[in-house]
Amino acid sequence: MRQIEVAVPSAESRRHFLRSASFAAATASIFCATRSAHAALISDNAPASSGNVVDAALDDKRMRELAAFTALTLQTSHPVPYGAEIVHTASGERLVRATNAVGEEHDPSAHAEVRTIRLACRELQSPSLRGYTLYTTCEPCPMCMACALWARLDRVVYGATIGDAARFGHQIQIPATEVVKRSDMKCVVDGPIERDVCFALFTDPNMQKTFELWNSEKP
Repeated sequence: MRQIEVAVPSAESRRHFLRSASFAAATASIFCATRSAHAALISDNAPASSGNVVDAALDDKRMRELAAFTALTLQTSHPVPYGAEIVHTASGERLVRATNAVGEEHDPSAHAEVRTIRLACRELQSPSLRGYTLYTTCEPCPMCMACALWARLDRVVYGATIGDAARFGHQIQIPATEVVKRSDMKCVVDGPIERDVCFALFTDPNMQKTFELWNSEKP
């Protein structure tokens, strides 16, 4: 199956991000205790079709790669800290990945998670993504988590938290797990994963300048 990527490439920005995030990655072990429950079978809330053992090391690797992909935007005119990808739960094959494009597309719903879900459903010619997992550099907002539920995703794995994102601008601070609890649809939510690496996207100097601009334009 072909892979779809939506982003503006910049090799230099990727190298810069990987250097700046290397120290943060070295501290990721502080989150190991919070992840111990995710290193066994997926919880009882998992769809029966997933049935896979969670590989914590693979989650880490995918999140680091997704953060580096998202960092490609940091030296462009539309830097964003939000990137997402959808992979086949059983095989791990990537189907699609994309970054936030709210500014570029003048669309407040063009969050990275929603864009990947739209692209994946279009690629599969189906409104259902059962059998697939969503990775995202930041905990999904209620809109994105609701979209993940409607798409019947098996699992959502996130990096930085919604609280982290709220430090830099407006957010609807409802945890993704709370959205799941208030639904009759099931989806496993795991995170934070590689939080420091993903948080480095938010603190990049170019991203900080953009946050200042965004916040000055908001009511």
